[in-house]
Amino acid sequence: MFAVLAVMVMAMPMANAQKVNKSAVLAKLEKADASIADAKKNTKAATWIARGKAYYDAATVATKDLYVNMPMSDVQIMLGEPIEGHPDVVLNNVAYTEWIYPWLKLYTTPQNTVATWIVTQKVREDVDLAAVALESFVKAYELDNAISKKIAEDLQKLVDYYSMCGNACMDAQDYANAAYNYSSAYKVQLSPAFEGTVNHSFPYYAGYLYAVDGQNNPESYVKGAEALNQALAAGYTDEKGDIYYYLYMCYYAQTDSPVRAANLERAKQVLMEGLAKFPNNDLIVEGLVNVYTSDSSVGNPADLIEMVDKALERDPQNSGLWYGRGRIFYSLKDFDKSIESFKKVVEIDPSDPYTWYYIGYFYVNKADAMNEEFNQRDIKSASEWNAEQDKILAVYMEALPYIEKAHEMSPTTFDFVETLKALTFRLRDDEGVMPKYEKYNKLYNELKSQQ
Repeated sequence: MFAVLAVMVMAMPMANAQKVNKSAVLAKLEKADASIADAKKNTKAATWIARGKAYYDAATVATKDLYVNMPMSDVQIMLGEPIEGHPDVVLNNVAYTEWIYPWLKLYTTPQNTVATWIVTQKVREDVDLAAVALESFVKAYELDNAISKKIAEDLQKLVDYYSMCGNACMDAQDYANAAYNYSSAYKVQLSPAFEGTVNHSFPYYAGYLYAVDGQNNPESYVKGAEALNQALAAGYTDEKGDIYYYLYMCYYAQTDSPVRAANLERAKQVLMEGLAKFPNNDLIVEGLVNVYTSDSSVGNPADLIEMVDKALERDPQNSGLWYGRGRIFYSLKDFDKSIESFKKVVEIDPSDPYTWYYIGYFYVNKADAMNEEFNQRDIKSASEWNAEQDKILAVYMEALPYIEKAHEMSPTTFDFVETLKALTFRLRDDEGVMPKYEKYNKLYNELKSQQ
């Protein structure tokens, strides 16, 4: 019967859809606000409790009594029939059936149970209604500390509400709002009237999600650092110690910050603290490599080599560590070891054209260094000059196939073409190279004209 009903729902709008009396809810909020504006009533804890309950009810009006794994048959009893349905809607790489209600979108599993939902309409869009509820309960507690047991259930409901909102937003890949909701759940638990168990993982997950969101919204990095520091201050760390890596990211990625130098130092100190507690965490080592090789003021990259090599002994297939190792040696102008490390990277993961390019780039830098050293020498004969030049040109030639490989993988990347143009011009007298120069010079001019 349910299968038949589902087909009918997808085929046409249904009657008895979800109903919310928005005007009645708003009237209750106005009444609650009027009560606290009354000079006599606003000194009573009961007035503020009533306001808190009114705002909580308004916040949950679209999702009241919904829960994950709830059978769709129960949802239909509670919310009525959906307006329409859509099979195979993908959220966070998982396919669900989407059911459209006036106030939310509901997503169910193949077993017809609730997986998550997205609220599409609120009683008021200008304020976080649950946050006003919390403020009201806190005010009630300030007026009368004895009412903590009376509002204990209300505060726990707020925690559960924010937690479920965080889960729903994360499923929808709305990371900023997921982080906000987890932070808000933690804020409820830190309120003086809360008597339950405080979950210190909330600021950890909030900080992690802000760090993820920061890739698109840089302002989230500041919020992420605040949340992760809050978790650490409470004594919380995840099992692997990744919290230190995410906090480093939040500091390091604030590239436009006026306190960039201070943030780099914070990033370094966070990673060093994390490494002391979690010496086997390779993410932390990778982060240190990144910090040390990004700015000479942070420290000497040579100090990291032993640390990275020990990490590679534990995880020799970690391409990120090999990449970092290559960067360290490049910063030390040890081009042979840079090349050795990056060749290991492409052996593990050959999919990134820039890794191939950097191998060639390191060969070019090695040849440039040889050429510079050669120009400082006192050459005694033409034969000696020719022999040394042949050695240098041979190193330049070693660069060519790697940069060509990068170009083959990404034909319109300007940096690749520009480098190939310059390199083939230098090698133009070698057999078969002149036609390559003409090809890359033509492509360079075409790409340049498009910029």
